[in-house]
Amino acid sequence: MDRLLFLFHTHHPKDTYIHLHQHKCYELVYYFGGSGNTRIGTTNFTFKPHTFALISPHTLHDEKHTSDSELLFIGFLCEQEEAIRNINKVIEDDDKHTIQQLILRMEYEFTSQQEGYYEMLNLLVSELTTQIQRLVGLNKHLQPDEGRLKYAINYMDEHFQQKIAGETLASMSGYSYERFRHLFKETTGVSPQHYLLRKRLNHAKSLLLHTEMTISQVASESGFAKDSQFCAVFKRETGVTPMTFRKQPSL
Repeated sequence: MDRLLFLFHTHHPKDTYIHLHQHKCYELVYYFGGSGNTRIGTTNFTFKPHTFALISPHTLHDEKHTSDSELLFIGFLCEQEEAIRNINKVIEDDDKHTIQQLILRMEYEFTSQQEGYYEMLNLLVSELTTQIQRLVGLNKHLQPDEGRLKYAINYMDEHFQQKIAGETLASMSGYSYERFRHLFKETTGVSPQHYLLRKRLNHAKSLLLHTEMTISQVASESGFAKDSQFCAVFKRETGVTPMTFRKQPSL
């Protein structure tokens, strides 16, 4: 799980040198003020106010301050290691200083230790790793359309037994219905209607094989309005009636 291991807010005077060292966890060093250089792995970086260094576990790094500096160290574990693994560089915070605000919230929780602070710190670590991904653009390989469609697909997976209008799914994804239908088929290989039908039929097959429900009950529990509709669709898609399938599931 995501977990904070240490947090330390300090100042380093000009000419301070932190010798090469490494940690067993991720380390983030946020520079509130000051300037200098840091070597992370085999690469040299400069730091200045509102930048931060992100260092992966077991990566050698040092730090040389060319002016008085204020900084905060955070050591943490990350459940989704592939998300930030091997970034190993100095990154500039955004205009809103999102990372700075997050680590100051972490420092407040760490020092005040109010009820639930441990759980809150771990949640903030999760938010921190997500914000870092956004900042450095690690999610750019994901197609925006896929990200928006997944909410509609998740909804269909959980509510396939209910009546679902295509326009509702399109609105949920932020598209016109025609655009949604095109992108859905392009992404999944089937239309939204066929995807929903497949979910309902698979559920119906499971009920036929593993329960003693009547055909009418199976139809209702699988999202079909009428028994006749269910039987007709089932035979069209599988080649057999629901009753025959129940008796001979190997068909």
